[in-house]
Amino acid sequence: MNFIKKNLKSFIFLLSFVSIVFISMAIASGIQNDFGKIDVTAGTFETTYKTMDGEEITGEIAYKLYVPKTATTTSKASALLLLHGYQNDHETSAAYALELARRGVVVLAIDEFGHGATTISLINRGYVNHKVTVNYGTDSKENKTYVEIGGPKRYKVMMNFSNMKFFLDKYSKDEEGNQILDSSMGGIAAYAYLSTLAYVDHTKMAVSGHSMGTWASWSVSAAFSGSEIEPRSTILQAGELFTKDAYDDTLIHFNNVLLLTAKWDEFSMFRDYSKETVNDSIIQNEITSEFLGVSQGSGEWNTTYGEFSDGTARRRELVITNHRLLTHNKKAIAATIDWLDQTIGTNTTLENTSQVFLVKECLVLTATLATIASMFALFMILIKISFFSSIAHPEIIIARANTVKTGWRWWKGAIITIAIAGLTYPFMTQLGHGLLPLPETSIFRMTIGNGFLSWYLLLIIIMLLTTILPWKKAKKLNISKDYCDLGLSTPEKKDQFDWILLGKSAIVVVCMTTFMYIQCIICEKAFMLDFRFIWPFFKGFSWERFFQLLVYLPIFILFFILNNSKIFAQMRNNGADKAGLKGFLSCWWRNALLMIGGILILIFIEYIPFFIGVGPGVDLIFSSTFGGPFMSLMIVFVPQVLIFSVLCTFAYRKTGNVFVGAMTVAVLACWIITGGSAML
Repeated sequence: MNFIKKNLKSFIFLLSFVSIVFISMAIASGIQNDFGKIDVTAGTFETTYKTMDGEEITGEIAYKLYVPKTATTTSKASALLLLHGYQNDHETSAAYALELARRGVVVLAIDEFGHGATTISLINRGYVNHKVTVNYGTDSKENKTYVEIGGPKRYKVMMNFSNMKFFLDKYSKDEEGNQILDSSMGGIAAYAYLSTLAYVDHTKMAVSGHSMGTWASWSVSAAFSGSEIEPRSTILQAGELFTKDAYDDTLIHFNNVLLLTAKWDEFSMFRDYSKETVNDSIIQNEITSEFLGVSQGSGEWNTTYGEFSDGTARRRELVITNHRLLTHNKKAIAATIDWLDQTIGTNTTLENTSQVFLVKECLVLTATLATIASMFALFMILIKISFFSSIAHPEIIIARANTVKTGWRWWKGAIITIAIAGLTYPFMTQLGHGLLPLPETSIFRMTIGNGFLSWYLLLIIIMLLTTILPWKKAKKLNISKDYCDLGLSTPEKKDQFDWILLGKSAIVVVCMTTFMYIQCIICEKAFMLDFRFIWPFFKGFSWERFFQLLVYLPIFILFFILNNSKIFAQMRNNGADKAGLKGFLSCWWRNALLMIGGILILIFIEYIPFFIGVGPGVDLIFSSTFGGPFMSLMIVFVPQVLIFSVLCTFAYRKTGNVFVGAMTVAVLACWIITGGSAML
């Protein structure tokens, strides 16, 4: 009781932050179910699928189902299947799901192969040993746009994302017996499942997907073409077009297709392989003209061609956003609402602009930030316990004020650090993502994780060299250096690496992150919401994904310990020893600049040319090979690292060493990468 009184302020902060988490989530949950007007459930269903070895096995597809109370067995409703993009999960489809369910549509959002809680891995999409570098149907070997490929299996899978099962054999099969198995990524099984629900009118169904999910959507529509339950509409959120030469159009047709195109789409295939930004040349090009059913050069944006009654309606909507934000764009959702009203019917008097999804997202973001803050409130309590009190030596920072780097000495190191991070990011992430030789089907299964693994490994080598070599040089010059100067020891053990400090810090970090994980699980069970803002951040683990966390975590921990040692201790700035909020901010902005400066420069390189109409900078400078996933990821990555910089700065100022901050953000970063993203 006396302990609580002594640390009452920390306990009040802890309870306040936890209260914010659950209050925010409760309100967000109310918005999600439209305050009782929508039944929202989550679950899995079994499906049988074929592996690349030809074996038939059973797996589970995870889903979230939105059922308006107006949908009953006697008053059946129209229905929509939602398919997310690469590295996302069913919750990324939540904005469309919520707004359509509010308008009387039954919505099923699934985790596709290799994503979220679905147990079927990404490799079961299938692959072949070739790819095309233009839109399917416009390729040729003579023009070298149909090429053979080699490399790891994950590379072949990713190079075949736009290759679909219903395409002609020359695309979907190869001479070595490989083939595209299920380009719907589980969408076909999910669509069939949706059609069997007693309150669904199976004659009024549609499918929609984003990015990778657009290819899955095409595949679903092709699979059920001509059947009793064929989709009455296909809506593509950043989709790629192909010509009728890519498939047998006497057997397959697509009803009422709406293509939502982002103005600043970072992926060249969704810009019709244009080197520039999306402009009028795209709406008037040959492949779009064929899609719209008009003579070349006569197509216009935001104009419907054809007839809804016979399924020939086509429209290409230009949306002023980028690739990732298309999933939560109000204009795109409004266009989808109108399109579905025309094709499968909605049951509503709501205007298409009456949208509440962003309020829910902001509440979930508030809960996410509050749960992170609650970890550090717990941290402040833990370091007051006698066993852990030896972790905290903030006086080290003040005692070593003479080691602070100021002026050009600090900026010189900062510029080098920023340049190394920025210049290596596009190359090393893409290398690890696709081509780095790894045991990818058994150990290192996280595709985006392998990109960061590759980048971190290179930076680890650079940081070790730039730490060890100056250390040896200082020793030769009889300049005093110790482990406190590296943020790796206490004053009592300054001449050696402090393993006890590391061990106690690790226990504190386990307590902190376990506390956050418990809150996450409670929110998932009670509110069917995890911690995120639009894209997946923190969610519950399956045992399979928890093993992946343990695989990647040691490399992440080593990287962040060395990174924090370099930034917070070896490049200790002149705000480090200043007390109070002013001191914190003075210290933090410099630390944040070092952590995200390289990525910020890349963002300028990528988007400034893009916004002035020249094209994405990385594509122009380094080629489209280094554009795409990791470039579009930067807008998500930067806010994450900014939060990490706050946590690391706070922990360093409270402890005088780098361990708690480094290991905490290592766990959080690894959690983000392994919790729900693509797994081979």
